[in-house]
Amino acid sequence: MPRFTIQTTYLLPVYRQRTYEAETLEAACRLAANDDDWSEQKEDYESSGETYVTGAWPGEDTAYRVGALTVPSQFGEMLQRKADHFEILLGILKLLAHAPGAPFWRQRADAAIAKAEAILAGAPDPEIEGGQP
Repeated sequence: MPRFTIQTTYLLPVYRQRTYEAETLEAACRLAANDDDWSEQKEDYESSGETYVTGAWPGEDTAYRVGALTVPSQFGEMLQRKADHFEILLGILKLLAHAPGAPFWRQRADAAIAKAEAILAGAPDPEIEGGQP
């Protein structure tokens, strides 16, 4: 029977709680996100993520010694799977929203597209007329 070397991973949340002085919540969040001092970090073992496959190789003890195998996507990290599918769904939404005779939900679709494009660009959420998409 064939043997395979499989590398699995799980994410362990590491957090810190620190007070920031700022004019707005957004400014305080920006300060926290840009703060590189993690000297008071804490690990949250109760909230660790699911185990997922990050590599596979044919044979025994062959990790990084031979060519890696393509791991079926259902064994990947759930958040990454969602992100990968997100781009596909965004493309489909753009095609449907801009088709001739677009339906009544066009405004909401445009808002969802704008937010999705901001996420992909790593930009802040856009200002949406009439609230969230």
